[in-house]
Amino acid sequence: MRRRKTVEDRVLDTVITAILVVVVFITLYPFYYILLITFNEGTDTAAGGVYLWPRQFTLSNYTYFLQDPKWVKAFGISVLRTVIGTALGILFTCLVAYGLSKRDLVFRSGYFLAVVIAMNFSGGLVAFYIVLRSLGLINNFAVYVVPGMLNLFFLLIAISFFRDIPDELGESARIDGASELHIFARIVLPVSMPLLATMSLFIGSGQWNSWLDSAYFVQDEGLRTLTYRMMQVINQTMVPSGDTQAAAMSRTSVTPFSVQATAMVVSIVPILGVYPFLQKYFVSGMMLGSVKG
Repeated sequence: MRRRKTVEDRVLDTVITAILVVVVFITLYPFYYILLITFNEGTDTAAGGVYLWPRQFTLSNYTYFLQDPKWVKAFGISVLRTVIGTALGILFTCLVAYGLSKRDLVFRSGYFLAVVIAMNFSGGLVAFYIVLRSLGLINNFAVYVVPGMLNLFFLLIAISFFRDIPDELGESARIDGASELHIFARIVLPVSMPLLATMSLFIGSGQWNSWLDSAYFVQDEGLRTLTYRMMQVINQTMVPSGDTQAAAMSRTSVTPFSVQATAMVVSIVPILGVYPFLQKYFVSGMMLGSVKG
């Protein structure tokens, strides 16, 4: 029989609810404020006093963003590097993990030693730059995807995951004449959706949010990413220059801050669009490797 709530229980529930409402408001309001800024005239926002709804509603910020070739090109570069970098990162990490998960692999201990050393020691930025330059990756789109093709953190998790897949699945396929690549593609990967979903979300988010490689290893303005452009605005290094751009901002009441807020909203939308499709695998994927030996 369900116990009736006492006065103390109701008071406690009220206090907890109030605290949760405050926490939710504090958490969500910054996101709402940025979205609000994008629909308000930039010059009016600069005057202050915009908190709950647009005081002077406009779509000029989005119009300016979509008409500016630098922002559009940067958005395209970010999408391209995220798609290609995530796909290659998952593919090569899983391939290496699948090989290292085999206990009869020749020189397996040496490979694991190399992985451990690579995870704990780094040559630094200068050495990394020299390696990239020797490979011809400086000022090249490949610099966004090639260095991240092997993710050592997910490599160890994938090895642990692949070890738990019954060997009988692969053995029966080998009897039928299947190659290791066929087993990997047709048997191992289809049963590894929690792992693949978790890797997709983390590697994809890392690719999408990365800007240091664009700042250090790329000089071609046509290869700049969206996050790099946003950092330029934040650091106040990307300011309206030239009569044409200044006149365009004046006509549309757009300011650098309103463009920055618009870019932030545009950059968040792809992640929000992908997450619901990966959520059902993500919950179980987060536990990968936590209880495996």
